[in-house]
Amino acid sequence: MNERGLDPDGTIAREGALERVPAAFVPVVDAARARISETFGSTRLHSAYLYGSIPRGTATPGVSDLDLQLALHDEPTEADRADASAIEAVLDRAFPQIDGVGILLTSTRVLLSDLERHDGGFFLACLCTPLLGPDLAAQLPRYRPTALLARETNGDLARVLPRWRVKAAEAATDADRRTLGRFVGRRIVRTGFTLIMPRWGGWTSDLGRSAELFGRYYPERVEQMRIAASIGRAPSPDPAVLGMLINDLGPWLAAEYTAVHGEKALRP
Repeated sequence: MNERGLDPDGTIAREGALERVPAAFVPVVDAARARISETFGSTRLHSAYLYGSIPRGTATPGVSDLDLQLALHDEPTEADRADASAIEAVLDRAFPQIDGVGILLTSTRVLLSDLERHDGGFFLACLCTPLLGPDLAAQLPRYRPTALLARETNGDLARVLPRWRVKAAEAATDADRRTLGRFVGRRIVRTGFTLIMPRWGGWTSDLGRSAELFGRYYPERVEQMRIAASIGRAPSPDPAVLGMLINDLGPWLAAEYTAVHGEKALRP
């Protein structure tokens, strides 16, 4: 890929690879593969994928989390979710080099659907690294940094802001606020980046770089975006920081996003 994350044909390159996993995280990935295979088997599991900093090769021991996407043959059940939660807990306890585990469960039907073509499909084809089973990316198109991709990946910020406000009001401890802050910070930065992605003409998942690229087009908001990137990496329990993201930067960003790219299609 080139410096804008593109392959020679101008499509977005897949950003991770198993050979990029840092040595400290190889035992974590091996254990995850074994646990998933043992728990779900081929009857439930079509394929499994890594995403995030570990397959990108940028993970930091003791700070980074382990992110996994499982593609199931059928729609996820409560039993599937319980099994995934059990795997998350076992891996998180066993490996101090990770700070949390998150497993997404999605059916192959949804991932390959027309509605998810520029959201879940893009996520799997470009941001996920195959870990187990046949790669669904072979059944998906190549993606370019277009306004359509921007709208369908992050064009729903206005809809999630009210939920974040409720969660912020319910956060009773520093740990609760850190967890929410990390999620909100990352989502704000990724939305800010995809807002300018078609103009910049490339792709990155790096939070710091995303914030700086955003700042080229919106210098009046760059300091707030840098704060979002910072707490996306190292969450702060300060409610004032969370409030700034949810009540100031977030609403402005949602309005600007809708004005530039429109709103994401509603999901059933």
